[in-house]
Amino acid sequence: MDSKAIEKAVQAAVSEYNNEKNEQVKIGVSQRHVHLSQEDLYTLFGDGYTLTKKKTLMGREFAAEEVVTLVGPSLKAIEKVRVLGPVRKHTQVEISRTDTFVLKVSPPVRPSGNIEGSERIVIVGPKGSIYLKEGVIIANRHIHLTPSYAQKHGIKDNDYVDVLVEGIKPTKFYDVQVRVRDDFNVEMHIDTDDANSAGLKNGDIVKILK
Repeated sequence: MDSKAIEKAVQAAVSEYNNEKNEQVKIGVSQRHVHLSQEDLYTLFGDGYTLTKKKTLMGREFAAEEVVTLVGPSLKAIEKVRVLGPVRKHTQVEISRTDTFVLKVSPPVRPSGNIEGSERIVIVGPKGSIYLKEGVIIANRHIHLTPSYAQKHGIKDNDYVDVLVEGIKPTKFYDVQVRVRDDFNVEMHIDTDDANSAGLKNGDIVKILK
């Protein structure tokens, strides 16, 4: 092959590789965590307190240095539960089904933000505690997409898709909610129970099935 033919073949291979990468949906495994309102942040950590960023997650969201303790009706506690920022209008606690066996609570499976009539819990911080009358959920499986990815694949915000997991424990997730926003990365979020059942970890690749 002459140099031009080789160069053309290399460019084609690189283009195909990049296209494959653009099709990929990475897994992000969500540990149990808490979103706090401004009022509850002050109650737990003190008046005027601001969260300290530990790690940027996606868009404006970040993992904070701060942690809290969850206490359910069993009076057993789960300690060092990470707080995510920035503050929200309402406090929300996201846990896995396994966590419910310790705390003795029965939260619904919901999209983030849908907390009306959800489970209650006590949250303890270094400066105080709150009795959360509602706000505990098990987050539904969901995929964050960029507008360009969604448009290319004919997917809209709040669509529901199926997702194929290949590998050592092949799995198919049904009715996964899609969220589209310009500050998102292309990433599917599942909790630790789903990750363990499917043999998945952060950065693993799954495929959207329409």
